[in-house]
Formats: sequence, C-alpha cells, structure tokens
Amino acid sequence: MMASSTDKGGPADHILGFARSVLSHRLGQGRHEPHEVFQTSTMLSLVEGLYDGNVEYRTVMRHGDFGVGTFNALDGEMVAVDGKFFRLRDDGTVTSVSGDELTPFAAVTYFRPSIDHREESVLSRAKCEEVIRSLAASDNLFYALRIDGHFRSILTRTVSKKSKPYPRLVDAAAAERIVTLADTVGSIVGFHSPDYAQGITVAGFHLHFLSSDHRLGGHVADFTVDSPRIRIDTEGELHLSLQATEEFLATRFSGDVSAEITNAEMSSLAPAEPPD
Repeated sequence: MMASSTDKGGPADHILGFARSVLSHRLGQGRHEPHEVFQTSTMLSLVEGLYDGNVEYRTVMRHGDFGVGTFNALDGEMVAVDGKFFRLRDDGTVTSVSGDELTPFAAVTYFRPSIDHREESVLSRAKCEEVIRSLAASDNLFYALRIDGHFRSILTRTVSKKSKPYPRLVDAAAAERIVTLADTVGSIVGFHSPDYAQGITVAGFHLHFLSSDHRLGGHVADFTVDSPRIRIDTEGELHLSLQATEEFLATRFSGDVSAEITNAEMSSLAPAEPPD
C-alpha cells in the first residue's frame, strides 16, 4: 500500500501506515479476556467509492455474531445481532443474509459484554454517548455497543444499490433520505472507535438499528430512547483484513477525509414522515 507522495507525513500516509501495522493492540491485565473486532477493508476505501464486494459473508460470519456493514455495490445496511445477520434495504425490507453474499466493508465481533447498565430516564443520542463514555475505561480503546429499549423516535438512513462509476461515499449518503421511526422497540448495534482510527474505521460511534420484530432498521443518525439497557464489550484487538484487489492497489487515497466520513455518517437531510 502506498500513499501519494504529496501526502507523505499527512493524514493519508498516517492512515495507510496504520493499516500496514495491522492495527493490532492489546489491553493490559483486565477482568475479562480481550476480544477482537474482525473488519474487512477500511472506511477510507468506502469513502473513495470502492464498493465492489470481495469477501463472502460466510467468512465474516466465522469471526463474529454481532456487528455492522454493507453489501456489494452498497446495496443496503447489514446488522448482526444475537448471532443472526440481516440486510436492510432502502425499500424498507429486512431479509436474512446468506453466506455467499459479498461485502466491501463489515465489522463484527463475538459480543460478550463486561458492562451491563440500565438508565432510568429518557436519553437523546448525545446523552447516551455521554453515559457510554462515563462507563467505558477510555476513548482510546475499541468497544462493541448494544442499546436496547423503547425508542420514542429514531432517525435512520439506508444506502441504496449504486452503479458504476460509483460516487464517493459522501455523495452516495447525501442522496439517501432519512426516515423517522416512531414508538419502536429494538436494538442499536455498533462500535465506538478511537479518534486515531479514523479512516481505518469510523472514529467515534458507528451505529445501526434493528427493530425487535426484525421489520425495520437502518444506519442511525439520531434517537430518543426510554430507560435504555446499555451493554459494552471492550475489544482488545482489531483484525484488519485487506483484500489486495486491482482497484484497491490502483487507488490514490485522498488526504484528510475526516469531514467526508463525518458527513456520510451523520447526514443532515430533513427527516421523512414516519412509515405507516
């Protein structure tokens, strides 16, 4: 992997050097055994529009029972919870994921939380994040997160299948509508990653939602939840699986893409009406 010569010492050089080191760190002595996040490709690759799936989900499923991701050509959001993998499409359908489906990006782990906390109040997303940070040991570690509860409202977005030439991720996300789900019971699934991992993954919170009846969900923009149950699993390692495709090897990655990742993750489009 090579960064552009003009970026030497810059963000892209730092990110790619980070990937070169396999992005593996271990916790010191703790109360529970460290866990691993298995991730296919990088967020930087998605930012650049590398949406061709090159890893089968059967491979991903061997590395975890909990996580988030997408599909070949950005055809929907993936959420894995309780050992089951689901595809959420922009037409509102939710289906099970078969092992032969392909992904250009997915992150999974075996969810074994060491923190199980109940809040007896109504929390916004911002307040929920504050609680998680207060419970977790440090912002400099990776965490798998699960938030269960009754959501008064939750704003979700689901990417739609793209055709070549693929747009950059920020443009693909901007074209999607945000849907407001009201009075919904379900689970938020995702990860918190340190700031230094931006580009390898999503720094901060990367969250997907699935209703308890497996009928609704999507990438999470915002929410309000009653008395949520918050569970946190500290991840000791990140296993980064890079697929050396011709497209990946030929791409000249951009410099600082933090703003693009943030915009793609937290689209500010006006919410649509709740579904019937």
